[in-house]
Parts: sequence; structure tokens; C-alpha cells
Amino acid sequence: MHIVDLASRPDLADAALDLGDVGGQFIYAGMSGKIITVERFLRHWGRYFLIALEDDVPIARTLSVPLAFPADDRTELPDHGWDEAIQWAAQDKMDGRAPNALCALEVVIDPKHRGRHLSSEMLKALKARAQETGLSRLIVSVRPIGKEDEPKTPMAEYVNRRRPDGLFADRWLRTHERLGAKMIKICPFAVTISGSFADWREWAGIDLVDGDNLFPGGIAPIIASAERDYGVYVEPNVWMEHPM
Repeated sequence: MHIVDLASRPDLADAALDLGDVGGQFIYAGMSGKIITVERFLRHWGRYFLIALEDDVPIARTLSVPLAFPADDRTELPDHGWDEAIQWAAQDKMDGRAPNALCALEVVIDPKHRGRHLSSEMLKALKARAQETGLSRLIVSVRPIGKEDEPKTPMAEYVNRRRPDGLFADRWLRTHERLGAKMIKICPFAVTISGSFADWREWAGIDLVDGDNLFPGGIAPIIASAERDYGVYVEPNVWMEHPM
């Protein structure tokens, strides 16, 4: 296995994206998700879209964006997590502000190659890329993978569960922790997506009803109103920082 980036291998974009999504394609339906297109990564952040290859076939990918944190107007990690990190990166690009940190957005592994610790290898590769490009921090708005099984459990309760050995009970949080990452705080509004009933049918294959709606891939319910014809999804994540 070896790792390349989108800047050097733009021909791999489609195959890398075909590996799947984190939670589901609906995650990219929000305003921030629409910012992180392949075209923008090629223009602005191609070195931070890493692809693991085996026999020149993508088996894993990880996306990240460089941003300024801390900065004069950014003294703590945002409650809006993933969404605001993407917006910060876009603002910095428009304003010409030099980044000093790298924010990981996702790690996706080909289902056929799970169980090989590729997630850890991709996080290590992101850390190395941050160092190579002069960035001093690696932060992640972590989406706990086991939370999909407990969408109604408050995040504060979920993340405080520990195994007898003291490590996080959630395996994705635990992967970061084993690499030395520390939990900074919960970001309660990390991803916000809103749309009509028809939108949600297209995005997630769900027919909404009034009230809370649980759906595959979600780690929180969609709150819907038939009278107003909208459903709102607000996903909490957990900010973690890896040592550099």
C-alpha cells in the first residue's frame, strides 16, 4: 500500500469517492457539505485529499482542509464543528489568510479492506502531511461511529462511556485516542442540514413524519413538521486534537 494525493493523481477522484460515505450521502446536502467538491479540492486543497492505493486501486481516502486556528477571531474550536471548520477554510482561502492547522473531515475505508487498521494509517498520513506543509495542529470533528445505534442518547452521556481499560467505548473515538488524540469538547451543532420532505426522501430515502425521525446513518433524529414541509437534522460531534 502507498498513499498519494489528489493534486498528483486527479484521475483517481471518481474511484476514491466511490469508496462510500461517512454515514451516508445526506451528509453533503448541507450548505457546508456543498463547499467540499472535488473541483474545489483540486483547485485549493488537493494536497490534503489523500488516497491509499493497492495495485493502483483506491482502498481508502481521507479529506482535510487547512485553516487558521487559533487566530485573532478564533480563540476556541467552534460549537458548529464540521460545518464551521469548512467555512473557516473557505473564508481563509478568500481572505488570503495563511493556515496553521489541518482539520480532518472524513476517513473512508473500502468495506473489503476493513480490519486492517487503515483508518489509523490514514490519520497518520494526515499528520505527516500537516507537518510537511508547515501546519502545527491536527484537529478533527469526530463523528462517533457507534452513535448510529443510539441516535437519541445525549452525546455527553455517550462519549463519557469508557471500557474497563479506560479507553473510549466507541471504537472510532478509541482509534483517535490510541494515536494520542485528546478530546477537547463536544460540538453540539457540528452538522446542520435542512430540507423539505421531498429533499429528505432524495437524500436519505426516508418518508418523514411529524416529530422525531430516526433513519439509517443518522446519529441524531431529523425533527420534522408536515405543516411547514421541512425536516432539520442537527448532528453533534466531538472535537479531538492529535499531538504533533
